[in-house]
Amino acid sequence: MELRNNLLFMVLCLALVSCSVSYKFNGASIDYTKTKTIQIDNFPIRSAYVWAPMQSIFQNKITDLYSSQTRLRQVRKNGDLQLSGEITGFDQYNKGISSEGYSSQVQLKMTVNVRFVNNAKHSEDFERQFSATTEYDSSQQLVSVQEELVTQMVKDIAEQIFNATVANW
Repeated sequence: MELRNNLLFMVLCLALVSCSVSYKFNGASIDYTKTKTIQIDNFPIRSAYVWAPMQSIFQNKITDLYSSQTRLRQVRKNGDLQLSGEITGFDQYNKGISSEGYSSQVQLKMTVNVRFVNNAKHSEDFERQFSATTEYDSSQQLVSVQEELVTQMVKDIAEQIFNATVANW
């Protein structure tokens, strides 16, 4: 009886060791045998309203996201995956009206046009617009909240781009 229990225990241990389940919490589904590099071009600002730091905030966020969430090596040319595009919109709109008839809320919207090329699987190539919005109280000056709001919108847009390119949701 003891021999059978020991044998059963060893078989269970062996089964547990030989079976493994792999989870990716970042959502990336990349075949690293075919895709090893990513080329992320600069995304210049092509919107009518320009806030100069927006381009570097976006560029840093998008490159950091791919660096931290994938094992792709970033290259300047001939990447297996290629991202390019431009910041095409940075606009503000009156969102709410106070009882006095003045604007009480302002909506800020950022739009980025993205061209994606997957040289391992061209059926996944696309050109698409990604956008994010946020609101602020009209009693505040845009210059006082602009960096925080742009950083929030950039984070949202970068995650949308990441999900559309390598997460395959």
